[in-house]
Formats: sequence, C-alpha cells, structure tokens
Amino acid sequence: MSTPSGLPLGDPSTAAQLSERFCALNAQELLRLAIEDLFPGRIALVSSFGSEAAVLLHMISELDRAVPVLFLDTLHLFPETLAYRDALVARLGLTRVETLRPDPETLAKEDSENFLWSSDPDRCCAIRKVEPLAKALRNYDAWITGRKRFQAATRAALPLFENDGTHIKLNPLATWTRDDIAAYFERHGLPAHPLVARNYLSIGCLPCTSPVRPGEDARAGRWRGRGKTECGVHIPATLEAGSDR
Repeated sequence: MSTPSGLPLGDPSTAAQLSERFCALNAQELLRLAIEDLFPGRIALVSSFGSEAAVLLHMISELDRAVPVLFLDTLHLFPETLAYRDALVARLGLTRVETLRPDPETLAKEDSENFLWSSDPDRCCAIRKVEPLAKALRNYDAWITGRKRFQAATRAALPLFENDGTHIKLNPLATWTRDDIAAYFERHGLPAHPLVARNYLSIGCLPCTSPVRPGEDARAGRWRGRGKTECGVHIPATLEAGSDR
C-alpha cells in the first residue's frame, strides 16, 4: 500500500519525508492536504473529546463534517466527557462520529468486576482502548491525533507525520503551545471541557486520571504514581498486536 504520491505506507522513511516536505504548512493546511490529497476516504480523526479536543474537531467541521471521528468509550469515562462529546457533536454538526467500545466477551472473561485498571492497567488499556481502535483502523491508511510537544517530556520531539506500523499518523498540532490552544478556543468561542476548571488538563478514564498540580506536565495526572505514561494506542507494536485480536 502507498500514498497517492507513491510513498509506501510501511516504509519507515515515509513519515520523515512527509514531515520534511510539508513542514511549512499550518495545522489547517495539513489537515486539508491529508484528507483531500494524501489519504482521500482513508483517514480518520481519533478524538478523546478531552480538554483540548475541540480544536481539531472544529477544524474538521470547517473542512468536512463527514470526516470519520473515532471515539473510544472505555466504559470507564467521566460522565462529563460523554456529555461534552454530545454537546460538541451537536454544536459542530459532525456526521460520522463512531463510538468504539471494548468487546463484551473479552470484558466478561478478563474484567467482569470492572476493576482490572487497579491490578493491571496495561491490560485494561489494551482491551478497552488498544484493541477496539486497532480493529477500527483496519478500514483506514492514516489517522489524525491531537498530541502536542508541550504536553509531556515524552512528546517533546513529536513529528508532524509518524509511521505507525502499516499506517501513517498525522499530528497537525505537534508544534502548538498551550497559549495557541487557548487562543483558538477564544477566537472560535469553543466551550471548555467541564473538568478543565478543576485542573484536569489531560482527561482519560475516571479511575486513572487526577488533577494536575502547578508546574507539572499536562499529562502528569494520568496513571499517577504508576510509572505509566501512555495507554498503548501510540505504541505501534502494541497497536499492531491489537489488530490481530
């Protein structure tokens, strides 16, 4: 498989070539390029509907409201996140939001008491996020994320394009700052996630998310005290393994 420009999707150099070729484009221009030229009909936005998600969702709504938006409902989310999702979808007129949920049989077998997050958070993330997303991405060649370099030290070198196994991953907001995000919200009158006012700067599942303290990375409240920094959807080997289940 290759992009319309002839670059092979599985070649490790493809993402680097795309990042170098299109580094001068702004976020909106990158999105238009990816959706209309590079991966027409074969790209989706993966959104958490979290604290900063409204930026990309708004950009997508202005470009094409029918672009697929994949939302992972782990069944452990904050009620505020679900309400925020519904409010944003209605406000922005998004028409192809697909809610992904964990496999009921897997949950019954491995997490019947809904407490796996406490004993094995990696496996909990795998069955509630990684595997559902991996299966959904079989229908696409590329996907869009809202990750940014400022969010954590582990993301400081985040490129615009990444090779993600057999997919290309686009990070159009990689170079944005916290001030850029705030300015975009204000300029377009976008509503904040209700938990932001309580200092939840990165919002995941309720049991594994806590408020961020002054001076901490935006993602410091995720899996606090566990030495865990990612759920696995941004680890190519983990995501590829999930697609086989």
